[in-house]
Amino acid sequence: MNNNEFVCRELNLRQTASFLKKHDNYIILTHASPDGDTLGSAYALYYGLKEIGKIASVICPDLIPGKYGYFARETDHVPDDENATIVTVDVADKRLLGSLCELFGERVDLSIDHHISNTSFAKNLYLDANASATAESIYELLDEMKVNINTITAKALYTGIATDTGCFKYSNVTAKTHIIAAALYEFDIKADEINRIMFDTKSRKLLELERMVLDTAEYHFDNRCIVLAVTAEMQKKTGCSGPDLEGIAVISRSVEGVLAGVTIKQTNDEEFKISLRTYEPLNAAKICKALGGGGHNAAAGATVHGNLESVKNQVLQSIKECMEEIDAGTCTAE
Repeated sequence: MNNNEFVCRELNLRQTASFLKKHDNYIILTHASPDGDTLGSAYALYYGLKEIGKIASVICPDLIPGKYGYFARETDHVPDDENATIVTVDVADKRLLGSLCELFGERVDLSIDHHISNTSFAKNLYLDANASATAESIYELLDEMKVNINTITAKALYTGIATDTGCFKYSNVTAKTHIIAAALYEFDIKADEINRIMFDTKSRKLLELERMVLDTAEYHFDNRCIVLAVTAEMQKKTGCSGPDLEGIAVISRSVEGVLAGVTIKQTNDEEFKISLRTYEPLNAAKICKALGGGGHNAAAGATVHGNLESVKNQVLQSIKECMEEIDAGTCTAE
């Protein structure tokens, strides 16, 4: 089967909950380079499905960082994966499945996501672009399904929401986000410990990498854009790579006067992952869409091929067009 043989059906909350109750065997997929939201969403859904008697498994394309061990446990083996129901969480494009794309990319039965840039690659899609995190949607789905949430499920959900909101600092936070977080506090999740692990703890090798990254800083467009680079040589020298690099992009957010923070991470000889963080009126998703990627208004990404300088130039050209709109007074945040 290929994607041309079906039209993605958009589901509402009730329809998605009904879909999840209808089937019995599930494989839940996260995106590559896993973060707190994709993992928290996957494991919360896993525990919820187990609670109502389903068989389920979580599969991640990459090694899950040990810091998520307080909720990311070994899951079931689905005995008949050829006929299993395949669900992706927090995956906007099948290419983000990484090494799992070839095996599962054309088989996804349901995508649960909050990225407006979702490419509708699954047979069914539940998309709430107003949700701060996919974990927020998973909470609502479990509630709709009348699933009893326990402490480990609540920890997974809180992790997903906290990490995708920068510990509730970002503009994607809504009143509903806080209401859900407050409900999760009722389960003795020890939010202070989760926040310390997610936001306040760094390895010495990561600290050394950050020092090197800051040395690469370049400013453009009257200091309104900062570009940081993470090269393969830096990763080799410090021993930091893959999941260890999660959070590096946050550095660019904190520079005074910057509207666009770019982090260019080398993932292969001539492949670089772009992480873009913006403030209004710049739109990160719009900029990254021009680079073949996507995401949210304030945080988006893309994969660009070439050498470091050519990749940097491509990214800057895309940002330049939006900066010129700002200077001309024609740019909007939409």
